[in-house]
Amino acid sequence: MFLRGVKFLDNNREFLMRRLHSLLGVIPIGLFLTQHLIVNHFATQGVEAFNQAAHFMANLPFVIFLEIFVIYLPLMYHAFYGLYIAFTAKNNPGHYSYMRNLLFVAQRYTGVFLVVFIAWHIFETRFQVAIGAGEADFNMMENILSNPLMFAFYVVGVLSATFHFANGLWSFLVTWGVTVSAKAQRYSTYFTLLVFIVLSIIGIRALFAFI
Repeated sequence: MFLRGVKFLDNNREFLMRRLHSLLGVIPIGLFLTQHLIVNHFATQGVEAFNQAAHFMANLPFVIFLEIFVIYLPLMYHAFYGLYIAFTAKNNPGHYSYMRNLLFVAQRYTGVFLVVFIAWHIFETRFQVAIGAGEADFNMMENILSNPLMFAFYVVGVLSATFHFANGLWSFLVTWGVTVSAKAQRYSTYFTLLVFIVLSIIGIRALFAFI
């Protein structure tokens, strides 16, 4: 009886942790990703347009509070628990199609890669600013992306991030009971595919604007 109760508590805790992981992946991380890509897209309008947008975001009221509690802490939880899921989860061919299981595998791989990419991106930008390298402006990104290998690394990073968010959004809608029927899940597939395409175009155009 005691062991059954412990198992129930463990299952309930894991259920809540997975729900939180799913929620944070969309709100606030997914919203931040979208906002970040849109700000970067100002680079397509020139150096001054990007610098003004980046300066505005960097000088928001309570920016440190926002970065810690809206970005970094949710991102750390999502990343570390996501790594746990990536290395322990198994495919579910009996419940989902081959394509959906393939996307689940891709979700795991992109998640692992994004832990490395995001850590490096933060080191190259926010950390450098923190130790006195100036602002995270157009010139900083131009210098980073002038290296062809680094540019390719960022292209893969952007595509991984947009795919991971779009595919995670599909899972979020299922997990939270928004899309229950097969028809609803099919329509959400079309919607999340559109999200992936639109955000990818925004992100890749921004990268090319820096070179």
